[in-house]
Amino acid sequence: MSKRKDGQPRGMYTLVFKLEAMRLVKGGQAASVTAKVLGMPKQTLDNWVRLSEKGQLKGAGDMPVSPEQMELARLRAENARLPRSPNRRFLHNAMEQWSWRLTQTH
Repeated sequence: MSKRKDGQPRGMYTLVFKLEAMRLVKGGQAASVTAKVLGMPKQTLDNWVRLSEKGQLKGAGDMPVSPEQMELARLRAENARLPRSPNRRFLHNAMEQWSWRLTQTH
């Protein structure tokens, strides 16, 4: 795996993951919010959108994303779109507990 300028390994994402991230952006969610929720650089997401528009988007293929990881990414994105409300904290805590339980079962 290649490394970024800061020495950290570059993320490798499947085509399915990339398409889901782009679906969120094209659905109206800001690219910066989507990138933050998915834990990735905004520039990477911008590159995917640009490549997709050119028909050149490809997936890494060697880092499968499980259905649970996709659902977690979707829930995080949905949580980021929710208006600030008392329910937001409750939903955030529920999502964290679900995420923690998911990681404990694997």
